[in-house]
Amino acid sequence: MTVGLAKETLKDETRVALTPANVEALTKKGGSFVIEKGAGEASGFSDADYEAVGAKIAGEDEVWKSDLVIKIRTPDEKQIEKLGDRMIIGQLMARQNQEAIDQLAKQGATALSMDMLLRTLSRGQSFDVLSSQANIAGIRAVVEAAAAIQQPFAGQMTAAGRINPSKVLVCGVGVAGLAAIQQAKNLNAVVSAFDVRSATKEQVQSLGAKFLEVESEESGEAAGGYAKEMSKEWFEAADRMLLKECASTNVIITTAQIPGKKAPLLIKKDMVAAMPKGSVTVDLAAETGGNVETTVPGQVVDVNGVTCVGYTNMPSRMATTASTLFGGNVTKLLTSMIDKENNFFVDLENDEAVRSMCVVHKGEKLDPYVPPPPPPQEEKKGEDPVVEVVEEDPEKEAMRSALTATGVLGTSVVVGSAVPGSGMLGTFALSVWVGSQAVRGVAHALHSPLMSITNAISGMTIVGGMLQLGGGLIPHTPAQYLAAGAVSLSAINLVGGFIVTKKMLDMFRRPDDPPEYWHYYLIPSGVVCVSYSGMVLLGLGSPGLSAAVALASGLGCIGGISAMADQNTSRLANFLAMGGVGMGLTTTLFTMDASASVYGQLLLMGALGGLAGQQIAARIGPTSLPQAVAGFHSLVGIAACSTAVGDFLLHGSGHGAFHAASIYLGAWMGAITCTGSIIACAKLAEKMSSKPLALPMRDQMNIGMGVGSAACLAGFMTTSDPATAGACLTGGVTFSGLLGFHMTASIGGADMPVVITLLNSYSGWALCAEGFILNQPLLTVVGALIGSSGAFLTKIMCDGMNRSLTNVILGGFGTSGGAVQTSEGLVHTEIDVAGTISALKDANSVCIVPGYGLAVAQAQKAVADIAKLLTDQGKTVKFAVHPVAGRMPGQLNVLLAEAGVPYDIVYEMEEINEEMEDMDVTMVIGANDTVNSSAEEDPNSAIAGMPVIQVWKSSHVVFMKRSMASGYAGVDNPVFYKENTDMLLGNASDTCEKIKQGLME
Repeated sequence: MTVGLAKETLKDETRVALTPANVEALTKKGGSFVIEKGAGEASGFSDADYEAVGAKIAGEDEVWKSDLVIKIRTPDEKQIEKLGDRMIIGQLMARQNQEAIDQLAKQGATALSMDMLLRTLSRGQSFDVLSSQANIAGIRAVVEAAAAIQQPFAGQMTAAGRINPSKVLVCGVGVAGLAAIQQAKNLNAVVSAFDVRSATKEQVQSLGAKFLEVESEESGEAAGGYAKEMSKEWFEAADRMLLKECASTNVIITTAQIPGKKAPLLIKKDMVAAMPKGSVTVDLAAETGGNVETTVPGQVVDVNGVTCVGYTNMPSRMATTASTLFGGNVTKLLTSMIDKENNFFVDLENDEAVRSMCVVHKGEKLDPYVPPPPPPQEEKKGEDPVVEVVEEDPEKEAMRSALTATGVLGTSVVVGSAVPGSGMLGTFALSVWVGSQAVRGVAHALHSPLMSITNAISGMTIVGGMLQLGGGLIPHTPAQYLAAGAVSLSAINLVGGFIVTKKMLDMFRRPDDPPEYWHYYLIPSGVVCVSYSGMVLLGLGSPGLSAAVALASGLGCIGGISAMADQNTSRLANFLAMGGVGMGLTTTLFTMDASASVYGQLLLMGALGGLAGQQIAARIGPTSLPQAVAGFHSLVGIAACSTAVGDFLLHGSGHGAFHAASIYLGAWMGAITCTGSIIACAKLAEKMSSKPLALPMRDQMNIGMGVGSAACLAGFMTTSDPATAGACLTGGVTFSGLLGFHMTASIGGADMPVVITLLNSYSGWALCAEGFILNQPLLTVVGALIGSSGAFLTKIMCDGMNRSLTNVILGGFGTSGGAVQTSEGLVHTEIDVAGTISALKDANSVCIVPGYGLAVAQAQKAVADIAKLLTDQGKTVKFAVHPVAGRMPGQLNVLLAEAGVPYDIVYEMEEINEEMEDMDVTMVIGANDTVNSSAEEDPNSAIAGMPVIQVWKSSHVVFMKRSMASGYAGVDNPVFYKENTDMLLGNASDTCEKIKQGLME
């Protein structure tokens, strides 16, 4: 289809119906464009701009031979003749230009007059040219008034005297009136407003203006969102009120119009005469007769010292912006008229918006559209059923809770009775409680550093390896080789984990933060280590002293976690935890009581592991954090499993059921952590498909491996035969490893954040078991800390997705990213970089919602620069981060911190949702499921009930994505197709760079 863009010929009309950006977007839909020479020159768009997007520049005659002609103003008689029986779309003002409509019908043409849109249609807002142009007119009216008035809008107190602020009265609170109120308020004027529709009072007051009311019970509401013509008595009452108000008003802006009729006269000559000298009236209804009696259409006149502005085409005085908005309306209309087979047609039967605008169809004049009445409601027969509200009995609720607590306590006592040492049981119980309380206090933004530091602390599995080392400089037995491996792998975790944690925490440091000297907090632990070593070497050591230092080690690790409760002390955490680990390693060194060659082996294996950890940490960036953490977990799993198996090889069986259970569970937890972490790492690094593995009889296989694990545990605990015990332990480790592989592989990519937090917890409980095996309370304390940390983060992730842990493990949603739209008939609108820049410049408040796509595109630095540029321009900028955004808790917070975004403008989901309605523009960059409205609006959605960031409540949403594909959950996102949403498709990094450059110009 050929689309022609006609040049406007009416005097003072400088707008154009389509901009080059609009032409480019519609060309992608299959249109072929012919642009009349010079059509966009007056609006700032050259012929070369149109040619650059694939359009042809031609003369008037060729343009009017197009299948469809787009024009703003009503064409003249000769232009209609050239159109013939083809189609035209524009602001034809059909009510006022019946002769043109008759001529179009006579020629057999089709005409859509966009000003005839039924404005009560919610989907019609995208096509509402009257609103978009009225908005510009309202803004420009204030600009014209500010240029003409003899005093500033804002008041001022100076040494020379006081300047009172200007008083502005806006008559008519439609789109133009609201825009004028907002603009005048931005200039710090004192604003009041008046409208026949009392329903506009709240809108006026919400903008901080005063609403003037006429003492009358008559309402000015009319159908279609317009005002109706009022009675003589009402106007007399309004005149008295306005005359009194005009005496102290410096600027009057009038916007009142009634479709198809002469504009109502609101401001009489005596009211203008009552205004102070140097005042201004701006009449936006001048073209239809005017609301001000002294207005001369098309002119600016002075009436007894009052400047009366009567321009008849105010939007044309901001032609570039007005054309951009008008073109956006036309583009969205044309896009909506394309069916799923990519055919363009006029649907009068099913499209109310098109039907209301269509005034002539193939030569037939159509009556103004009247929407069908709502279907009659069936009369209710009989009385409404009475729904009995059953109140919860407080006594029964208390009893139910008490019985639950009784069951938990009784079970704990029975299980605890099997623990041979009461001291270890108490240590474990208190460690779980203290550790969980410390973890709960960690700031949400620091959850990624939390996982990193607990990952580093879990390297305390090195203690088990150290106590089992033997042979000489080189191990001699399988158990010794396992111990040496545990030392080396644990050293990787210790060194790499602390380096990565420091890198992450340093990212949150702001340029204006005071100097920090947290490294001095290594002094206390250093003094303890040196003092303890000296006392032992002098023969003054004792079991009590070793236990005290070990306790201090555990408390140091807990203190490190607690320091993350506040951003101001977060970087202290790493040094406290390092001190705690250092004290633990010092006590273990003297507990080993090994030969010099074995200490040499420890030094060698530890150095190799530490060097490997340093090299790995140096290569880890914020984007690769999730897979790196998962990879580190696998090393902890191997180390824990090696220690447990090594203890069995060294000491055999027959040491009691509890000891046997500790060995088995330590090896079992270590194996499932290892294989599960390897699969999670591969999925997060996109080395294997994120799609869930769906083998036949999946659940039966998992149940079989679980039953096999339980059977092997029972056999290992009850047998005294070393061969049988070895076979049971081998079977348990094998079942566990396969279970970790299969269950993790069967979980979709969308659930990987939950998986890595769960594996983090597993590694902690494996370390706990190691503590029971070796009778090392230190490992029990540290293991409980890590286990409770992972469990807490797992709960946060599950709550953030409204999922149960069972649902995640047994396989919920989670398909390959890139699932396409499944709902038919949905039409999205697109915006270009220039349009986005314009929207950001016009906004007062901007919210930026990053997702994992931001990390993939490495666009965080450009986004941080955009935020700074907007802030420097006086705009309010806030970031919103969802709890499960990214691939691990807090990953997006780290990413933004790395780019230099101050943490105090990064808000959590609950905080930002309260303010979303106040946001002028929300930019969603690479997020999808976390901003999906179907979670709240569609009870049948796969993500129904999931807490999401309510971006659709902001005035304008710009979605930055590579394509229209869905997110990891494979669920369509209705926000893409909402009226206030525009899609900015393409690479986020390139797009953000272009936006940054545009904001700098």
